[in-house]
Amino acid sequence: MQRVSGKVAIITGGGTGIGRACALLFASEGAKVAVAARRRDKLDVVAQEIAVAGGEALTLECDVTNRGSVEHAVRAVEERFGKLSVVVNNAGAVHTGTVEETSDDDWERIISVNLTGTFLLSRAAMPTLRRMGGGSIINIGSYLGIVAIKQRAAYCAAKGGVTLLTKAMALDHAHEGIRVNCICPAIVETEMALGTIARAPDPAAYRRLRESQIPIGRLGRPEDIAQLALYLASDESTWMTGTALPLDGGATAS
Repeated sequence: MQRVSGKVAIITGGGTGIGRACALLFASEGAKVAVAARRRDKLDVVAQEIAVAGGEALTLECDVTNRGSVEHAVRAVEERFGKLSVVVNNAGAVHTGTVEETSDDDWERIISVNLTGTFLLSRAAMPTLRRMGGGSIINIGSYLGIVAIKQRAAYCAAKGGVTLLTKAMALDHAHEGIRVNCICPAIVETEMALGTIARAPDPAAYRRLRESQIPIGRLGRPEDIAQLALYLASDESTWMTGTALPLDGGATAS
């Protein structure tokens, strides 16, 4: 029995990294998948991978910081598949810097993509999930929404907001069967994280430093996150809501 058979999921940031891994895994486990992002070319590749494997996918150009774009995406999913069961708020952006090194534009961008985007898609999906008798919202947060490190002021603020938005939505909508949980990864081998490493003065040394901060001794892989997201999307987790789950190789254990 496929673990999410009959479910329909929308995944933001679905063209690369964690979003792509979630889309491929969900489809392999029976879900119909809508992948959303600003770049159509990446989405088309993911949709083709799903189709070749016998699954069904919809691609959606979507700016999660724009209410109209997000609402259009949810309507498109309903029109294509007739329902929506799972929302994965994965679109994200990162900025390196202290508060003094963070411009107004940087602050707005990081808050808009990470926090406002999660709010907008979750809000747009609520009526559909309610009509379906419930569903699962999975927010891809960060361990930096639980603890802080240096040089991540705006990012920590945004992801900390995602953590508590998760808990607030979980309490508000539990009675409707809408579950809301947050996965909080440490650094994962995505385009965004690898780009941060590449911009370091000594990328190899910086990567070794980040790996040394993780007790398991390696960076996360997108598939690590997708496996937990699959559990939260499935009926195996129907008594779980309001959680912020560190998935970090032990980084927050001490």
